[in-house]
Order: sequence, then structure tokens, then C-alpha cells
Amino acid sequence: GLEMHVTRVKRCGLSALHFATGVAGHQHHRGLKDIVEIIGRSTVAASVKQRAVAIFEKLAEVEGRIHAKDPQEIHFHEVGAVDSIVDIVAACVGLDALCIEKVCCSPLSVGGGVVHCAHGIMPAPAPATVELLKQVQAPVVGGPVDAELLTPTAAAIIAYTASQFGVLPAMRVE
Repeated sequence: GLEMHVTRVKRCGLSALHFATGVAGHQHHRGLKDIVEIIGRSTVAASVKQRAVAIFEKLAEVEGRIHAKDPQEIHFHEVGAVDSIVDIVAACVGLDALCIEKVCCSPLSVGGGVVHCAHGIMPAPAPATVELLKQVQAPVVGGPVDAELLTPTAAAIIAYTASQFGVLPAMRVE
């Protein structure tokens, strides 16, 4: 039931490709074991599977701490949805395909206000996002809008892959 769309868009006067996913109908909540099985059945490279599973394990560990549960007992709500699984696996596919050796990350705009989720009304950034960023001591800034700008899915990808935070380091563009 997964639909993927790639369309050409123009944002702020620049042309780009927009990758979007969607699933028709209701999605049930998945546990870590379910997600590991889904990733395991996929046809992506073993290194991609390993990285994607490690990101979900990191997220389960954080969610377990927040909800005072064993990570294996966590049921992912929004993050267990097919589009979030695709987001994490696609990020890992991209890192692998581009042979990315190091990820450097600027300070992160996390937004503000509140978000509506399966647990009710939560602050933005969500508790899982905050905990993931705390683990890696990522620099953050609030705003510039009252909306969730950094999801737990994105925070998990960053927390697992980024080895350096701060201003753009000296590099040679290839």
C-alpha cells in the first residue's frame, strides 16, 4: 500500500525534486521487532539494513526511557508508520549510495509550540527529539515558527549519523 511520488518543485526560486510517501488506510502501531522484520525483508544492501535497524534501536531506547518501558515493548505510533520507515531507510540508502564517510550538522531549528500526536498534545520539539539531541549534544535553536521543524524520525537519523556539530567545516566540494 505504499505510494511514492517524485515531483519537480520550485521553492524560493530554486528547482528541486520532492520525494513524498503515502499509505492508504489506517496503519497499526508497530514494535521494534516488527520494524526490524520489515527492514530485514527489504531488498536494500546489508549495510543499509544494519544502519536503519541501528537508528530504530536508538529511537526505541529513547522512547523506552521516556515511557519507562523496555525498548522491546515500545509501540511506535507515528514513527512506526510506513512513511517513517521509508524515511529512515531512504536516508540510509542515500548515505550508502553517495559513499558518505562523515556527516556534519549545523545547529538545528527545532520549532516550537505544540504538536498533536497519538499521545495527545505534546510540546515541539517532542520529548523523543529532545532526548536524542541531548545524547549527542547537538546545538539547537528554537523557532523560527510555532511548529514541529525537527521530528523524532529526523532527530534519530541525525543522532546516529552526525559525528560533528557546528559551523560548516573547511572542505573541498567535489
